[in-house]
Parts: sequence; C-alpha cells; structure tokens
Amino acid sequence: MKPKPIKAVFNRRIPAAELLSFSNGICTNLYHNPNFELPQAPAPPVDEATLTAANDALAAANASALDGGKQAIAQRNHQKEVVVKLLKQLATYVEVNCKDNMTIFLSSGFIAAAPTRTTTPPASESFRKIDLGANSGEVVVTLMKHPRAKSYEVRRAQVGPDGVAGPWLYQAIGDTKPATTISGLTPAATYIFQVRVLTKTGYTDWSDSVTRIVI
Repeated sequence: MKPKPIKAVFNRRIPAAELLSFSNGICTNLYHNPNFELPQAPAPPVDEATLTAANDALAAANASALDGGKQAIAQRNHQKEVVVKLLKQLATYVEVNCKDNMTIFLSSGFIAAAPTRTTTPPASESFRKIDLGANSGEVVVTLMKHPRAKSYEVRRAQVGPDGVAGPWLYQAIGDTKPATTISGLTPAATYIFQVRVLTKTGYTDWSDSVTRIVI
C-alpha cells in the first residue's frame, strides 16, 4: 500500500513569540540543507533573505506590542500573517520535495501532521474545548450541546496569586455553534471557566470549573 503523503502542520494562532521561534527554526534547518538544494530539489519558493526579513519585522512588531497599544498590536498581528503566508508556501514546498521520506521532511524544521485523525477528548462534560484566541487576551470557547438548552451562560474569574478566584464576569451564549470568543482577559493570567444552561424550567447548576492560562 502506498504511504499517505506527509503533511506539515503548525498553529497560526500561537503567540507571536512562538511563531517567531518556529520560523527562525525553519530558516536554520531548511536553507543550505542538502536535501532541499539542487540537484535534490529546486530552490524554495521563498528565499532565505525574505523569510529572515519577515522574521526580523515580526520580532520588532512583537516588542512594540508589549505595551498593549492597539495600533502596535494590529501591526504585530499583520506581521504574524505575513510570516504565516511565507511558511505555508515553504510547507507545501517541503511536502512536495521530501520524497515522502519522514527523515528528510523533519530535517526542514517543519512538524508533520499525525498520519491519522485522532479525536481530542472534550475539556469537560460541559466544555468541548477552550482554545487561545487570535489576539492576546482572548479565548475561544466551544460548549457541549445540551438537549434541553434554550441558551447558555459562561462565567469566568481570574485566579489571584493567593489561589482565590474572583470576581466573576458573565457572558450569554445563544448556541454551541459557532464558537464564542471571550476577550478582555489579562495575558499570562490563569482563569477558571464555568457554564450553565437555560432550559424551559430555569437555569441548571454551574458546571465544574475548567482552568486555562491566557496568552
């Protein structure tokens, strides 16, 4: 049986600093790699100078955004997308030219997707998942479907240095789809999340807590 083609994977929603580290790793491993030079493979569609310049611009934008200014954060997010687009081109190039050899593929610095789809268990009985949002201080909440739900209400509280959570902040959610973005959270802080369901007889009890560190 012919093996399935190797596919690259990377999370475009990771924080800018992590994306920068990943992209710098591609610069180090892909360029001047004999597996991806003539005559083994054509030249990459993005040259080293272009990716290096984009990485340098992302590093500068990330540093400028540390003060939380909206314009600086918007510029950082824009530069993240620039780097992501370059990496997507290089990922396709590596997939095509690795000869379906995992050792050659991994020598590029890219990470291979799992060969078979795996099912990620839900975060809890009430939350399917809580992912990092596209921007700093955001999470994306996906709820488990309740058969008698008319709507949902999520509450969250920041956990202080003493381990005590509070105060609670509330957000109504009409349905489990699409996922709901919760913003205005404090980066690097730990939050607990709970949800309750509004049925025709009233609200259910609050669910067990799910804890996440916000980036």
